[in-house]
Amino acid sequence: MQKKGKLELTWVGKYDEEKPVEPRILLEDPEKSYGDPDSENMLIHGDNLIALQALQQDFAGKIKCIYIDPPFNTGQAFENYDDNLEMSIWLNLMRKRLVLLHELLRDDGTIFVHIDDSYLPYLTLVMDEIFERKNRLYLITFKQGAATGHKAINPGCVTTTNFILIYSKNKDYWNPNRVFIKRGRDNRYGKFIVNATEDYHNWRFCTLMEAFASDQKVDVKGARKIAKQNPSLVDEFVESHAESVVRTARPDLKSVGKEIQNVVQESKGSPGEIFYLQRDNAPDMFFVNGERLLFYKDKMKVIDGQLTTAEPLTTLWDDILSNNLHNEGNVNFPKAKKPEHLIKRILELSTDESDWVLDSFLGSGTTAAVAHKMNRRWIGIEMGEQAYTHCKKRLDSVIDDTDTSGISKAVNWEGGGGYHFYELAPSLLVKNDKLPVYQINPTYTFEMLCEAICKIEGFKYKPQDVFHGHSSEKRFIHVTTEFVNAEYIRSLSQHLDEGQSLLIYATKIQSDMILPDNIEVKKIPKDLLDKCNFESEVR
Repeated sequence: MQKKGKLELTWVGKYDEEKPVEPRILLEDPEKSYGDPDSENMLIHGDNLIALQALQQDFAGKIKCIYIDPPFNTGQAFENYDDNLEMSIWLNLMRKRLVLLHELLRDDGTIFVHIDDSYLPYLTLVMDEIFERKNRLYLITFKQGAATGHKAINPGCVTTTNFILIYSKNKDYWNPNRVFIKRGRDNRYGKFIVNATEDYHNWRFCTLMEAFASDQKVDVKGARKIAKQNPSLVDEFVESHAESVVRTARPDLKSVGKEIQNVVQESKGSPGEIFYLQRDNAPDMFFVNGERLLFYKDKMKVIDGQLTTAEPLTTLWDDILSNNLHNEGNVNFPKAKKPEHLIKRILELSTDESDWVLDSFLGSGTTAAVAHKMNRRWIGIEMGEQAYTHCKKRLDSVIDDTDTSGISKAVNWEGGGGYHFYELAPSLLVKNDKLPVYQINPTYTFEMLCEAICKIEGFKYKPQDVFHGHSSEKRFIHVTTEFVNAEYIRSLSQHLDEGQSLLIYATKIQSDMILPDNIEVKKIPKDLLDKCNFESEVR
């Protein structure tokens, strides 16, 4: 008998039973927050697993785009990252974070994960499991370098690329933007309509070089010489006369409709005559000698405010230069910084203004800087010191408009905006110095205690009356360090309306109480310890 199962990648520790990571509260550092105080942007310093857990309550299902560039586990000791992790540890690290990122992503959202070739197969299988294979969209090949330098002297192939895995949360709702990229002139367009402004029946054709020669007031031989010495002049001529530059293409009669087939046959029977086909829900067409006329103007798109030759975005991204990145953002991040134009393309494809963008491996702050310049709301998480030395420095410069690098010119960035800087709070419960028990962290204020318990229990922290938060209009929570007895509960119950219920967390509780059906009492720290891990290693 055939056994049921599923295709998956397994490794040591994948299915170890673990309590959820403690969802810490976020503590704003007003001295590090910068710019507009009404901004919603968030820069978080701390371990990204804990931070992602902390964001779940307020941001689950709200993030439109996630880009992460996790450690590639190359076996090298990077200055800013411990990138030398054993395989199973790396897979566990990634899986735990990807599960949380999946929860944060909107149903129509997109996640981009940057990875090298050695870990690409493993990451693909893990993401297939979490995001489902049917939601895998594309594998982008990103050219990050050239076959030069010390690598070029090694035998075999020179690695010049890495990859970006793209998944949707739900492909049925995925609705990307149309993106075009700049390309060089298409040399196949070699004909020119001399009198394109006249009625199409009277159009006359010459070669492109003949038209260029006329424009330069030289003969064709002289035009060819100019084109060889300065080809950009021909490019400029073509783009400025794009409505007159054309080429012909033979339609595949097996893949077009009957209407087009008829016009093609009619055109073949009348050599030299131009036929026009008007269509209601598609571009109009012109035919001559059985072939379609293609206009160069249809290859022109506005990119970064400039009308230029363009083509639709493909899965090969070889046009974004990764050299001279040391100057971008006015911060130095060797071997780990990504080009701002790379993130710009990702956000152009997957987001609109005001959408939420998240990067939980923020590094030098590129994703947040680009999202800020493109008027997206953003959340950046970085656990290293570069949260201060790189990310904050870079974002402050963006806000002050002293960063003119990267995409600043392309998007006409002029400064402004702001962000709130957060530190992860320490663990709510810590071990007692003298006894083998847990206690409330002595650094916690009562307000912090209430907020932390609300977050752990999934309540919205909102102190009002005797309550400290709510999970719905009918479910409330109350936290206290006082002794809770029957009288205490009777007093609280008077604040509840019909149909409402209450969860009480307390450090001291009367043991023999009979509770009403709509009131539940839990003890600190016992019931908190049963819910999640405190002071756990979360790498």
